[in-house]
Amino acid sequence: MAGTETHYTLDLPSFDKPVKLLIVVAPYYKDIADDLVAGARAVAAKAGAEVELIEVPGALEIPPAIALAGRMADFDGYVALGCVIRGETTHYDTVCNDSSRGLMMLGLGGACIGNGILTVENRDQAVVRADPAGQDKGGGAAAAALHLIALSRKWAGKTKGIGFRA
Repeated sequence: MAGTETHYTLDLPSFDKPVKLLIVVAPYYKDIADDLVAGARAVAAKAGAEVELIEVPGALEIPPAIALAGRMADFDGYVALGCVIRGETTHYDTVCNDSSRGLMMLGLGGACIGNGILTVENRDQAVVRADPAGQDKGGGAAAAALHLIALSRKWAGKTKGIGFRA
């Protein structure tokens, strides 16, 4: 059981210049979303990051909102937060798979995203995972985004030397 295992977590990166994070949350389960946001904000504050928060209707709207922000705003990274609880239909599978796929596609395209969208069987699992004093998945998602930002800054401007030069 995951609750009884010990996991290694990387120390938060440090930054020479300010970091601007966008938290995109789907507050469908408001209490769970609020805990995820609290955890993400706390981790961002530890790293000295500035945070802006926006809400979208559901988990499926999180990747498009991040894509819009990537094209139209000036953020260093993104934290995707929400909760999908399994119901009686296959809608759960669609929402979980498509929101995750959308975030992964954005990430592979260069966006620095921490995925904190919980995909759980029941409310009790969500509460434990969202709790900032518990598993703190919101804080973990913020930390993931911060680590990717640190990598992108480390490698900014580097080229592999492949191709033609005029």
